[in-house]
Amino acid sequence: MADMDGTLLDDSKSLSHNFWEIEEKLAEKGILFAVASGRQFYNLIEKFDKIKDRMLFLAENGTYVYYKGKEIHVNPLDRVSAHKFLNIGRAIEGVNLILCGKNSAYVESSDSKFLAEARQFYKRIKTVNDLTEVDDDILKVTICDFKGAEKNAYHHFKEFEKDYKVAVAGKIWLDMTHVTANKGTAIRKIQNDFGISFDETMVFGDFLNDMEMMQSAKHSYAMKNAHPEIIKASAFVTQFDNNNNGVMETISRLCL
Repeated sequence: MADMDGTLLDDSKSLSHNFWEIEEKLAEKGILFAVASGRQFYNLIEKFDKIKDRMLFLAENGTYVYYKGKEIHVNPLDRVSAHKFLNIGRAIEGVNLILCGKNSAYVESSDSKFLAEARQFYKRIKTVNDLTEVDDDILKVTICDFKGAEKNAYHHFKEFEKDYKVAVAGKIWLDMTHVTANKGTAIRKIQNDFGISFDETMVFGDFLNDMEMMQSAKHSYAMKNAHPEIIKASAFVTQFDNNNNGVMETISRLCL
């Protein structure tokens, strides 16, 4: 189970040259490969189109899980809470908002820099006049903060951490989801449904939205380039960073 950005992907958002070969060998050994990302499901399934029928997808920070053509776990955010976060976000100068639904992501802004950034992670994006009028099952509210999510926008939402999951998902990304919605919750659901134990699970992550994921596996690997808190929470650290094939090198060495 691997996070995408800063983990499985290098900084140019590319998979390693040997990813497909190693994944095929894992499949031949009966080892299930999965990605767990804050990215939209439609973005992920496009990225892995040729192996989508055997992969497991944990999208939108674990709020949406998909396997072999079926939704197997959905953990939505209620509309009232989503609207509250949208209204707070609107009042923060320089911040852009994404309302993440099951069918699409929705934005109000037409800012070209923001949209270029968002389109790296969201395949389906619709521009609307008012995010609070969107009719869709809501998975999360995402903040894009070019001033730095951890240092800026996070402080406006920190007070809600007891009742919601507030996760710094990257240098400019902050996600608000249901209090039980995170990658770790989704992984435990998968472990239970598939009969996979804690000891049989290996995970890779790099940022704060991976924290619960690190606690869901015996073989938890922080990337060499990971946030210091993720390194502290993990059992191991990869020898190489995301720009030097850290995930696939570790998997190849330990599993193949």
